[in-house]
Amino acid sequence: MSPADSNMMVVREQTPSDALAVVPIQVFVPASQTTTETDFEPTPMLQIEGTTETTPETPKQLQETTPTLPPAPTKIHPDAEDAATLLMMARTASYVPKIDPGVPSFSLGLTDSSQEGASTQETERAKSPESANLIEQLDDLVQKIASSAAKGKNKSPQIQRETGGESSAKFQTPGGLYQITDDMKQKCYIWETRLKEDADGNTNEYEEMCTLIGQGEYILMRMHLVSLQAKSDIESQIVSAICLILNQKNEKRFQEQIYCLPPDIVSMALSDHPKGEFISPKTKKEFRVEAYPSFIPFIDRKKLTSHPYIFVPVCHLGHWWLWLINTTKRKCHILDPLHKKAPSDERKQVNKFTGYVFSRLITYAGGEPLQKGENEKEIKSSYVKISGQKTSYDCVIYVMKWMELIEPENIKKGKYEWDNWPHEEVDHYRVEYASRILFSEMNKERDRAIRESSAIRLSKPSSVLLSPFCQINSADIETA
Repeated sequence: MSPADSNMMVVREQTPSDALAVVPIQVFVPASQTTTETDFEPTPMLQIEGTTETTPETPKQLQETTPTLPPAPTKIHPDAEDAATLLMMARTASYVPKIDPGVPSFSLGLTDSSQEGASTQETERAKSPESANLIEQLDDLVQKIASSAAKGKNKSPQIQRETGGESSAKFQTPGGLYQITDDMKQKCYIWETRLKEDADGNTNEYEEMCTLIGQGEYILMRMHLVSLQAKSDIESQIVSAICLILNQKNEKRFQEQIYCLPPDIVSMALSDHPKGEFISPKTKKEFRVEAYPSFIPFIDRKKLTSHPYIFVPVCHLGHWWLWLINTTKRKCHILDPLHKKAPSDERKQVNKFTGYVFSRLITYAGGEPLQKGENEKEIKSSYVKISGQKTSYDCVIYVMKWMELIEPENIKKGKYEWDNWPHEEVDHYRVEYASRILFSEMNKERDRAIRESSAIRLSKPSSVLLSPFCQINSADIETA
């Protein structure tokens, strides 16, 4: 029962000193008498599950918005004399004032001297049938309280704690155990993918939003997360973040079988070798792993050499595809959401170069190259026939989901049986990836993401967030 369904009464309790003491008791009034229907339903907030021993300190924002249980009454079973007093008070408090919708329509209490005159006039009014019915219910309630006092004063009724709906995920933070609901994911999506503009016209695209702690600190700025907006091309940093998160999952798939190589070094290498040339037109040198020291710390050398399968996302000229490397058989497959074979001779050359990059990375980590000698520059890769994207901008969504779901051993004769997703589901994955990154246990800014996401109030129905055609601006968002 929620706080809105209960009201406080004051009765007399006889103390050893024969003095009167004021003791609050809890009177539970049926919901039909205490609630009124309204057109507004408050947006569900972050659900916090308490503990039995200690209650962690709650952030200020959550204190203002999270419902709490009513205070436990100090005396559950009053004596017969106290029950009689309670009954008398109930009979005299028949006036129900007119108040705003949403506020309980019934209250009991003692008035001060300044309100005594008004109260007397109101109680002299004729009681309505509704009021008489209410007093009748209170009469029965008081009689039950009085009779239960004789059976045992030490027994306390159990107050059932209200819980939220089914959550999609749970994680532990210093603030307690949080539940990530669909509503919370949508608020997170809005908070991280919308730019703010100050009075001078400057935007906050360079604001640091996420710091993933793995082999090093991988920082994402708002400009990277904004790319998760509907119909946008997703930045490669988002793909790297998903790779780092998948590699840390406590599942046999990622702990023993599949390693997802973050695409940073590969993307930088293709930037320096734009057409797959082995001699860079920029640096006049061949590819060397040591030339990219900023991204080396994010490579897990042990998994890169121990896992039988390596998944590598690759992006060239705005299009993403996925390499699947079988390190045991030294075979490579390409899963392209758009193509069933290399679309051009340039793409064939790019594939040869990227295969060489993968082989050099494995060797750098201490493993065996995919091919020896000069054959390392002629690594062959076959395209797998698989159903894919339906738009021009969702290729990276398929690549990230394939890393998570594809079973390499099921690729047979260059084919993979795959039940493709509806377009609406692909759009929804943008919301999923936004919350997965910010609410990850690897993100040391996670508590800030929770706090600031929970403060979002949407002036529009939250369901519109899942539409790829909906672009909500800052003017459409209300914050607490």
